[in-house]
Amino acid sequence: MSGKTFYVTTPIYYPSGKLHIGHTYTTVAADAISRFKRFTGYDVRFLTGTDEHGQKIQKTAEGKGMQPKEYLDGMIEDIKKLWETMEISYDDFIRTTEDRHKDAVQKIFKKLYEKGDIYKSHYEGWYCTPCESFWTETQLLEGNKCPDCGREAQLAKEEAYFFKLSNYKDRLIEYYEKNPDFCFPEARKNEMLSNFLNENLEDLCVSRTTFDWGIKVPFDEKHVVYVWLDALCNYITALGYMSDDESHFNKYWPADVHIVGKEIVRFHSIIWPAILMALDLPLPKQIFGHGWILFGDDKMSKSKGNIVYPEPLIERYGIDSLKYFLLREFTFGKDGNYTNRNFLGRLNSDLANDLGNLVSRTVTMIQKYSDSKLPSPKASGGFHDELKAVANGVHIEFEKAMNALQFSDGLESIWKLVRRSNKYIDETMPWALAKEEDKKDELDTVLYNLGEAIRMIGVLISPLMHVTSGKIFDQLGIKGQEGILSWESVKEFGKMPEGSVVSKGEILFPRLDVEEEIKALEEIFTPKEEAAKPIEHKEEITIDDFAKIELRVGTIKEASKHPKADKLLVFKIQVGSEERQIVSGVAKFYKPEELEGKNVVVVCNLKPVKLRGVESQGMILAAYNDDDSKLELVSVSDIENGCEVS
Repeated sequence: MSGKTFYVTTPIYYPSGKLHIGHTYTTVAADAISRFKRFTGYDVRFLTGTDEHGQKIQKTAEGKGMQPKEYLDGMIEDIKKLWETMEISYDDFIRTTEDRHKDAVQKIFKKLYEKGDIYKSHYEGWYCTPCESFWTETQLLEGNKCPDCGREAQLAKEEAYFFKLSNYKDRLIEYYEKNPDFCFPEARKNEMLSNFLNENLEDLCVSRTTFDWGIKVPFDEKHVVYVWLDALCNYITALGYMSDDESHFNKYWPADVHIVGKEIVRFHSIIWPAILMALDLPLPKQIFGHGWILFGDDKMSKSKGNIVYPEPLIERYGIDSLKYFLLREFTFGKDGNYTNRNFLGRLNSDLANDLGNLVSRTVTMIQKYSDSKLPSPKASGGFHDELKAVANGVHIEFEKAMNALQFSDGLESIWKLVRRSNKYIDETMPWALAKEEDKKDELDTVLYNLGEAIRMIGVLISPLMHVTSGKIFDQLGIKGQEGILSWESVKEFGKMPEGSVVSKGEILFPRLDVEEEIKALEEIFTPKEEAAKPIEHKEEITIDDFAKIELRVGTIKEASKHPKADKLLVFKIQVGSEERQIVSGVAKFYKPEELEGKNVVVVCNLKPVKLRGVESQGMILAAYNDDDSKLELVSVSDIENGCEVS
């Protein structure tokens, strides 16, 4: 093992539900670069894990009648089982409920507090529970919708500790300028600069008091550490930072790359580096924010019933089929669209027709024309040299693509050799050469060159499709011969031992009936009708609490579009003798002219707030379905405006 190290991480997943192929995508990418780096001589540390604290986890567990840790243990068991099924080669799995993490986070919090980078104050603003994120009024969409997930954020006011994120704005901008590849791809970097760093960077709320499922602030135990400070520190606590043994931290930090989904790039490329600067620690070399796997041009969502889970695909088509598709179909860094048809198309065209067919034809011909033994090459020139030229250049293109995390390009470089080898068969026509005695040297050369090309292909795909490469080595009779299965062995054509005994095995990738398979997958992934679930009610209130709410009938006199927000409408509403201005996020469902003259129910004693710069003096009641695809204002007829609703 060389002295070169490589530290790669996935985000730690939030175990509030079953992982889908979006999570799988991130982990497969991290696994691919980990295996490649190990293969090329690096001492690799590959970290994944789970983010287990926060209000959402606590509420989910309570809804199931379980303690948070009890609920989490079952979820984590399922996640680890999935990674085991996919043969993910992680070196460490961190849970934020582990003592090694909790102890270190408390020490980190205390250190930042003692340095003056954390201070105590009060927070008043908008909080999104599903995202565990605070937002300013100007960042919200449609009045009070979270800009990340689109769900409603709630006004929150509580005592809290704050991290002086604003102090690090200039240092962060300077770091971005000096390290242009720190936040990657380019579009992510530009987004961070224009939307956040070049705007007013506010201090970060890093503790909560309204729930207690989290790591206690060591010197103020009514506070728990806010989930993002807690979660982000896993990348160093897993290495033993602030423990009795920091050997792994000293060896592997800084990370070479944090691979994350684009929706959490802000936390990793602004908040996380600022925390590290405050701790006087080096920053990770790169934050790579990959795109989303879309389903019919829409983000996967459980409520929309468009989630694809990896287990059925693996069970039906194998681990490597799914890994190949995820790495080959999408440009890493950009959004990609999953359909059952393009998944099956890749399997048929690339894996069955190209690779599987090449291996099957070659092994069959060596068995038939050379008594199952790889012959010696005796001829050169022409098609032979053309094949060798392609083969000798593949490792260069492949290495360059892999180091840039461009997995699709890396696989394409290998498939150039796959396609060239298939063409070589058509050009040389070994079945015709076998009929002519004086063409034996030519035939032997063709068979050898094909065997050698397949060996090189098998070696090159091994970091990405190790199950398939093992099957190829079995059929070529070279399994376990490390000298010819190494990274160095693909840098020069001609390493395959003459006389190797081939044996035909199972078909690597059977050709699929696409239409039949589409039907099968639609059946698998179409949400089944479920029994009606009981409604999860909010905390009970007394009649006295309800009496505090003043509901009255109001008549919409005017309705217009919000000057700064496409999804908001501004209403002038007559409520008895007074006129009120109310802003509401209903532009998606109503045109302004449709609502004038409508009698609606207004919450009259709600404290006024400004929504994107326009004051709103109350709220209009509306009913909406779970996925926000339909909304209808609560209206009344034959009741005068100003009348009370109870």
